[in-house]
Formats: sequence, structure tokens, C-alpha cells
Amino acid sequence: MPGPMQSANGRSGGAAASSASLFTSLWNALADLLGTAATATLLRRSARRAMARAPELVELTIVRESLEYRYTLPAIWSDSTEATSGGLRLLVAELVPLLVELTGSVVVRHLARMPEFRDRAIIPPQEDKP
Repeated sequence: MPGPMQSANGRSGGAAASSASLFTSLWNALADLLGTAATATLLRRSARRAMARAPELVELTIVRESLEYRYTLPAIWSDSTEATSGGLRLLVAELVPLLVELTGSVVVRHLARMPEFRDRAIIPPQEDKP
């Protein structure tokens, strides 16, 4: 069983970051800004919306155990490759509008500045509005 706020895959970082490590970075950044309950809710909703276009998201589970959240990621996400999973990209594509609706562009801009997302163009850059 994975640890609190950790993936079942147990991988993180590296020159060729896996989709699992990118999800972990996303989870940690959102949890720091919004809290774990909001993060779990937003990611579950985004995954449900993207599931029809990315069947691998059926394997993504986020559950609350006692006072902590745990998640299990699609097995394919643990592969360390240069190509980011299409499922992760679709999940993020569904997540961004939810974040903008709830927080304006503050959280999305923060994520877009993170090197692991910026370098792979996972989070679209947000324009500052006057």
C-alpha cells in the first residue's frame, strides 16, 4: 500500500521523469496550496472527465484512509520515459479550467512556473490579466 500522499509506484524525480513522478509533483504542489481534501476532489473530478479519452485513468484511485489521502496510479505511468502519458496530459487539461474557476489563474501560473511542468509544456502558460 502506498504511503500518505505517495504513489503506489514509489518513484520520483530523475532526468527522464515518469508520469508517476510528475503526478506526485502535481499532487504535492496542489496540496501545499489548496490542502489535500481539495486536491483529491479536483484530481478525481478531472480524472472522471478525462476517462473516456484516456482509459488508463480507470486505474487512478484516490482514497482517504483515516486522516490521509493515498493514491494508486496507472501502471503505465511508472515507466521512466521522455514521453509524458497522454492520460496525465488529459487529466491536467481537465484540471486547469477547474483551478481557474476556483482560484483565478494564481494556482495555474504557479504550476506553469514549475520546471517539471514548464519543460514538458504540461501546464499551458497563463496570461496575466489587468
